[in-house]
Amino acid sequence: MNIHEYQGKQILKSFGVRVQEGIVADTPEQAVEAAKKMKEDYNSDWVVVKAQIHAGGRGKGGGVKLAKNLDEVKQRATDIIGMQLVTPQTGPEGKKVNKVLVAQDVYYPGESETKEFYMSVLLDRATGRNIVMYSTEGGMDIEEVAEKTPHLIFKEEIDPKVGIQGFQARKIAFNLGLSGAAHKEMVKFVAALYKAYDSTDSSMFEINPVLKTSDDKILAVDAKVNLDENALYRHPDYAAMRDVTEEDPTEVEAGESNLNYVKLDGNVGCMVNGAGLAMATMDIIKLAGGEPANFLDVGGTANAETVKAGFNIILKDPNVKAILINIFGGIVRCDRVAQGVIDAYSEIGNIPVPIIVRLQGTNAEEAKKLIDESGLQVYSAILLKEAAELVTKVLKG
Repeated sequence: MNIHEYQGKQILKSFGVRVQEGIVADTPEQAVEAAKKMKEDYNSDWVVVKAQIHAGGRGKGGGVKLAKNLDEVKQRATDIIGMQLVTPQTGPEGKKVNKVLVAQDVYYPGESETKEFYMSVLLDRATGRNIVMYSTEGGMDIEEVAEKTPHLIFKEEIDPKVGIQGFQARKIAFNLGLSGAAHKEMVKFVAALYKAYDSTDSSMFEINPVLKTSDDKILAVDAKVNLDENALYRHPDYAAMRDVTEEDPTEVEAGESNLNYVKLDGNVGCMVNGAGLAMATMDIIKLAGGEPANFLDVGGTANAETVKAGFNIILKDPNVKAILINIFGGIVRCDRVAQGVIDAYSEIGNIPVPIIVRLQGTNAEEAKKLIDESGLQVYSAILLKEAAELVTKVLKG
């Protein structure tokens, strides 16, 4: 589960990580009040107005703006709130900005030069260990650094049984070229960041940039956090941070019906029980000359209600030209699924696209008979090959 920058910073702060302070605002007026508070609490004459969406690259898209006075704060917030922000991570459709973070200016002048670093903590699935990935080249173009100068990106492997060790945190600070007070600050920062990642059951913490201020403080200017959804039952306070407005509304609706749904860009809707069978079904669709329009796993206990919910969700995609239902009757009886298809078809009314139903397993023959005798415009199959041939047939018209 992704969360917003301001929420990620709240979590980091609770584990002792120093962050760029800020206040969330839903309106330009609230943004002005937030800027006044930044001046009062942190003596920040300038503030940064930052769009809050679940995507990186906001600065390049015009979603991060410096404001030097209250009039500029109001104007920046007015420009950003409500905009459709397009970044390299949103796709061409972009995301609507509903709120901004009004953050303190941390690039103030001082005795030394400010420096930006990159740092993330994540799981290396190849080794089964956590890694701290870091670089001296922090900022907006870390992807370009990884592509063109990979030697500037370091990795520190951490055994999850023992956690990060002091010598590892010191090594990271040394590799970043820090000394004196800044070195000590970075050691504390790295240890606290790893603790936050580990204690929250997160999939990733990415801080870009980590800033060394002109007075040698180390702090998180940004925070991209991905929480492991499978562990949210242990963290109800973090689960409450979910912002469904940032998610695909169809995927949200599917989740409410206990369906595992991911929208794709194809023309054949899929409804399958079991993730492995769903992947195989998508392959079959491609081999038949189509493109899967979605991944939809209705689970092992599919019934009339889940089938109907699946139909409604698939049909919301205007690109769908056919629907392939592929159910293996192990726990679930095929005839019950068939009856569910018939009931859903009758309840929804005229479904404008052809439906291919392939049922195999318990009571598959009875299921085929139910569908064949229903009088509905549904093509039935038992073999996967038959289903693939029917997909080809209906797509060609």
